[in-house]
Amino acid sequence: MTEGRVRRWLVGLGLALGLAGPLHADGPGEPDRRALELREARATIMVDGQTQQRQLSLPYHWDRHNPGRAGRATFELDFTLPEAPDEPWSLYLPRLGNAYEVWLNGMLVQHEGDMLQANGADYGQVPRIAPLPAGLLQRDNTLHVRVRADVGRRGGLSTVWIGPRALVGAKYAEAHRWRVTGSMVVVGFSLLVGLISLSLWVTQPDLSNTVRQQRDPLYLYAGLAELCWAVRVGDALIENPVLAWPWWGVVPVVALAVWGWSMGLFCMNVARWDHRPAGRLMARWLTALMLASGPMAAWALGFGQPQALTAWYAALGLTFLLFGATFMAQALRGASTPHRVVALAVLLNVAVGFRDLYVFRINPTYADSSLMRYSSVVFGLGLVYIVLERFRRVSAQVRDLLNTLSARVRDKERELAESYRQVEQMARAQERTSERTRILRDMHDGVGAHISSAIRQLESGRSSQQELLQTLRDSLDQLKLSIDAMNLPPGDVTALLANLRYRLEPRLHASDIELRWAVDLIEPVQRLDAGAMRQLQFMVFEALSNVLQHAQATELRIEAAAAGPDVRLRIVDNGRGFDATVAWRKGLLAMRERARAIGAELSLQSAPGRTVVEIQLRRT
Repeated sequence: MTEGRVRRWLVGLGLALGLAGPLHADGPGEPDRRALELREARATIMVDGQTQQRQLSLPYHWDRHNPGRAGRATFELDFTLPEAPDEPWSLYLPRLGNAYEVWLNGMLVQHEGDMLQANGADYGQVPRIAPLPAGLLQRDNTLHVRVRADVGRRGGLSTVWIGPRALVGAKYAEAHRWRVTGSMVVVGFSLLVGLISLSLWVTQPDLSNTVRQQRDPLYLYAGLAELCWAVRVGDALIENPVLAWPWWGVVPVVALAVWGWSMGLFCMNVARWDHRPAGRLMARWLTALMLASGPMAAWALGFGQPQALTAWYAALGLTFLLFGATFMAQALRGASTPHRVVALAVLLNVAVGFRDLYVFRINPTYADSSLMRYSSVVFGLGLVYIVLERFRRVSAQVRDLLNTLSARVRDKERELAESYRQVEQMARAQERTSERTRILRDMHDGVGAHISSAIRQLESGRSSQQELLQTLRDSLDQLKLSIDAMNLPPGDVTALLANLRYRLEPRLHASDIELRWAVDLIEPVQRLDAGAMRQLQFMVFEALSNVLQHAQATELRIEAAAAGPDVRLRIVDNGRGFDATVAWRKGLLAMRERARAIGAELSLQSAPGRTVVEIQLRRT
C-alpha cells in the first residue's frame, strides 16, 4: 500500500477532521507547471570546527550525514526564470532548521531562532512559507538557506518550492493541515478522551471484580495512554520547550513508552489476559521497556548515539508485532466484539509504526511526517466504542432488572393485598372477639357482681326488700351503661357525664337526692380512646352508686371543667361521710386501678356532711 493511499484511508476514517483532499508528503509529489522545485545546492557544512564544501541533492538530513554531531550549514541554490514575474510569488520550505535564515538575491526574507546558540528553540518542526517582495525576483537568482542543526532534532533542509503565491500557498496549506492542524486535532482528541477516561476511572467501579470493590483499571490505562500521546504529538507544536535540549528530547520518548505500556495493559484488560501467566510476563516486559526509554533516549540524544534509540524503537516495534499477532489471532477465534475492535486498532498501529520506524530510523527521509500520530486515534475510538458498549450493556441489564423488579413488585403487591385482606379479616374477627370479651368482662364485673350480691341477699334472708330492689336496680343501670359505652365518642367527657345523668337521675330523684349539675362544655380529650372512656364511666358510676347506697345524702353535685392542661371531675355529696384513712374497700380499690390504667389521678376527701371524689385527667 502506497503512502498516499494510507493517508487517504486515514482521512476517510475522519481522523484528521478537516484534512480533506489528497494528502502528499510534506513536499508535493509532481511539480506544478509554474512552481519550481529546487533540488541541487552547493553546501558549506561546518561541524566540530571543520568546514566542508560540496555539491549535493536535497533533501539534506543532518542527523543521517552527521550522526551525533551539531553544526551549521549554508545551502546555495541557483535558479533561472524565463522572465521576472509580475505577480506575487512565495517560497515554500517543507522542513528546515533547527534555526534558519533565508536570503534571496542578497536580501533576508525570513529567519527564526539563534544561529549561534545550540540546543535552543526548534523552528524546524512545521512547514514554512515566505512571501517574496515584488521586484526581488530576477531572471537569474540565488537563494541562500542557512541552518543551525542540533543533535537528534531532525535538522537540515528539504527541497525548496518557489512559485506563484496561490500555487505555493496551496502546497503549504496542505502540508500545514497535515502536520500542524492535524496534530492539534489529535492532541485535542487525546486530551478529551484521556480526561474522560480518568474521570470514568475515578467514578466507575470494576463490575467484574465481585471479591472487593475497586476501580476499573481499563479506564486508567486508556487515560494515561491518551494523555501521554497528547504529549508525544504535541511536541511537534512546541518551538520553545520548557527544558533544554537534549533533555526535552527525552520527554516525547518517555511519553511514547508510557503510551505503549498503557496500551499493552489496556489491550490485555480488554482480552482478559491480565491475570494469565503470559499476561503478567508481558506486563513486566512492557514495564522494563518503559523504564529503559529514558536512559536510552538520554544516551542517544545526549551522547550522540542514535543507534541506541533505534534499537529501543525496534524492540518496542517487535514487541507489539508479536503481541498484535497473538492478539489478532485470539480475536479471530471468537473473541468478544471489544476485543476485535481493539485488535484492529493494534494491527493498524503496528503496521503504521513499522512504516514510521523504517522512514525515520532505518532508511531516514527528511521531508516526511509520522502517520502513527493519526492511526493511534483508532485506540481512542476503540475506547469510545467500549465505553458505549458497556453503557449499552449495563442499560440493558438495568432494564431487565427493572422489568424483573417490577414483576416481583407486582407479585408482592398481590401477595401483600391478599395478606392485608386476611389480616383485616383477622383483625375484624379479633376486634369482635375483643368486644365480646369486653362486654362479658363488663357484665361480669358490673351486672354479674350486682346479681351475685342480690342472690346472696336472698339466701341470707336478712336483707330487706328495699335493699334487694336497690341491688337489682344497680344491676340494671350497670347493664344499660355497658350498652351505652359502646357508642360513647372517644374523649368526650361531657357526653359521658350527660349519659350517666340521663340513666341515674330518676333513681336519684326516687331516693330524694337533689342533683346539682355544674358541667362545662369541655373539648374532647384526644388521648381517651373507647377503652379509656369505659374505664372513666365505671369510675364515675361507682362513685354515684356509693352515694345512692351508702351516703344517705340529700344533695349530689357533679362538677366538670377544664383546668389549664387538665380536666377535673368532682362528685360531691352532703352525706354522712366515712373515714378515708382506713383501707379502701373493694369498690374504691377498683376505682384506683381504673384511674391508674387511664393515667388519671384519683383523690378522696370525706367528712360528715361533705364527701368529695375528684378525678383529674391530663389532656395530653
